Amino acid sequence: MKDKHIDFLDVLTLRGPNIWTYRPVLEAWVDIGELEDYPSNLIPGFYERLVAWLPTLIEHRCSYGERGGFLQRLREGTWPGHILEHVTLELQNLAGMPGGFGKARETSTRGVYRVIVRAWHEKVTHAALYAARDLVMAAIQDEPFDVDEAVSDLRRLIGRHCLGPSTACIVDAADDRDIPTIRLSEDNLVQIGYGACQRRIWTAETDRTSAIAEGISRDKDLTKTLLEACGVPVPQGRAVDSADDAWDAAESIGVPVVVKPCDGNHGRGVFTNLRTRDEVATAYGIAADEGSGVIVERFISGNEHRLLVVGGKLVAAARGMAASVVGDGTSTVKELIQSQLNSDPRRGRTEDHPLNLVHLDSAARLEIARQGFDADSVPPAGTNVLIQRNGNVAFDVTDIVHPSVAAHVELAARVVGLDIAGVDLVADDISRPLAEQGGAVVEVNAGPGLLVHLKPAEGSPRPVGRAIIGHLLPDGETGRIPLVGVTGARGKTTVARMVARLLHLSGARVGLACSQGLFFDRREVETTDAANWTAARRILVNRAIDAAVIENGARVILTQGLAYDRCQVGIVTHLDPALTLPDLSMDTPEQLATVFRTQVDVVLPGGCAVLNAAEPLIADMGPLCDGEVIYFAADADLDVIQTHRAAGHRAVVAEDGQVVLATGAESLALAPLADVPAIAQERSPAGAAQQTANVLAAVAAAWALGVSIPAIRAGIESFTLSTTTDTQLLAA
Repeated sequence: MKDKHIDFLDVLTLRGPNIWTYRPVLEAWVDIGELEDYPSNLIPGFYERLVAWLPTLIEHRCSYGERGGFLQRLREGTWPGHILEHVTLELQNLAGMPGGFGKARETSTRGVYRVIVRAWHEKVTHAALYAARDLVMAAIQDEPFDVDEAVSDLRRLIGRHCLGPSTACIVDAADDRDIPTIRLSEDNLVQIGYGACQRRIWTAETDRTSAIAEGISRDKDLTKTLLEACGVPVPQGRAVDSADDAWDAAESIGVPVVVKPCDGNHGRGVFTNLRTRDEVATAYGIAADEGSGVIVERFISGNEHRLLVVGGKLVAAARGMAASVVGDGTSTVKELIQSQLNSDPRRGRTEDHPLNLVHLDSAARLEIARQGFDADSVPPAGTNVLIQRNGNVAFDVTDIVHPSVAAHVELAARVVGLDIAGVDLVADDISRPLAEQGGAVVEVNAGPGLLVHLKPAEGSPRPVGRAIIGHLLPDGETGRIPLVGVTGARGKTTVARMVARLLHLSGARVGLACSQGLFFDRREVETTDAANWTAARRILVNRAIDAAVIENGARVILTQGLAYDRCQVGIVTHLDPALTLPDLSMDTPEQLATVFRTQVDVVLPGGCAVLNAAEPLIADMGPLCDGEVIYFAADADLDVIQTHRAAGHRAVVAEDGQVVLATGAESLALAPLADVPAIAQERSPAGAAQQTANVLAAVAAAWALGVSIPAIRAGIESFTLSTTTDTQLLAA
């Protein structure tokens, strides 16, 4: 087996819906060479080695549809392309990403396979694919392979490139509501929705988060002043400018006090329960280095809490817990922290850990020093040593928050002006009013972390992503603009241009990406062929666009995928029996029909497929559409048209020299064919027939979108072909 190989001929990145699935995938063209003659059951020891390395493959159901199904296929004999698919998915799964969709298919070339795997992130899946190839080859050749190292490499890539948990939970919530999302940068900047209906998030900040409010939240003294003026209970205190001034403030307020930076975050430089001048002076020096100023305020006894307010409503609350160790008479404080605190599996450095590791930072050293210890001290057996008073806010208490406490934190968020706020509050018991226990709001933060509410150390996770999406797009809002996708072997450019014209006449600012260029509201911004994924995405991220019309050829669908997840209208114009794409293993009209069907598959349930009834392979796509179907054809007597109308459905046909809109037995003559320049200017019968089909398709799409009859009529009677005719633009 030493001379056998698995080579990647090409790896296509399909970033949107494609012939395989609705989701982004990588499609690897794989040459297994002589291994075509060696299925898994003919390779000695292969099964045992692979299962020893990846025992979790038992969860892969494969074509048998049951646990262990893939392993059964391995024992019976399957080929490296299929094995590569499953190993790639499992490596992704072990690294912390869902396995997802996978498929392997032979091509017309012996030994060459198309291996398709779900791509949660292109770079991560690409690495997983290559690692899987190396693992499978090592198992074939009986060579060592370090699975743990491969998985660790993938985890590092996930941490570097994938969305953080706070952003991911919001994106997942959008997906649950069928709201599209687009990641706009390698950071956590994400667009929710398309065009003029879009919203944006950056982790837990949104395009509604005021810069002024964020600035206020960073200034702790200003925040406290505003809250106090509005009746929110806050600790007494003031800003100080020296260690001596800090002590003066402490004496005026009364010890114990808290010393913290004016604009710090994540608890850095915060010292609590300070009682002596030396403690205050030491804390002042450290806090001054953490921010642009220092505050001294009254120490509030109780537990630290973090409450999340979204859109003016409390949606989640978590309580903190002090961290302490118990002496055993032999271990140092430093050793006790490791054995009693950091050994807790809930503590760690990753986002999978709800509790942070405990470190002996300056605040912790000061805390243990006031108890008479240092890091290397050995506390007597049974002695409790407090390490941290604050932090470890990871214990869900959402269900017990007193209504008056909720009202206070909601008011605090409104006073600062934040649409999403993390409100820090100290109280002994959050189920009681603050006034009863001397509790107070101590901070209001912009861009709060959501992980504490998503993965609490104890208690129920809270659907904070859903709350944020509901705030940005209340029920009934989808974030979608009218979007028309056009595909087919011929006519799609003219149809796309004509639909854009009709939408423009209805008052929409239209983005058009087609073979003749890229247009934003009739302004040409790209003169080259723009019927591609990149140009289409430029439309979808444009806030000035009210409606989109996007042309998709077969080659674009096969090599790039659709740029959008779903559409209101999907048009399939024509299927040319002479058109094949042998380099993409598309050799028959039936295979090309599966490509064009992708456009029908993504029509929304409330949308419409516009299909050419004169071509059976296209007409047969009708039952596959989730939404309505409007057939179009120059021949009104076609059986497909008659059956469709008999069922009360809509069709657009040419009848008695007129463009006719038909609904069941009723019909409306829209305009004479002779008055439509796109048809009249064609000199050949074949050209006129093609342009008639184009006009009918465009009219059907506009009708489906609710464009008024007068606007449709005016549009087709004023639309003219460009100097470059559509019949010359047959690019697949």
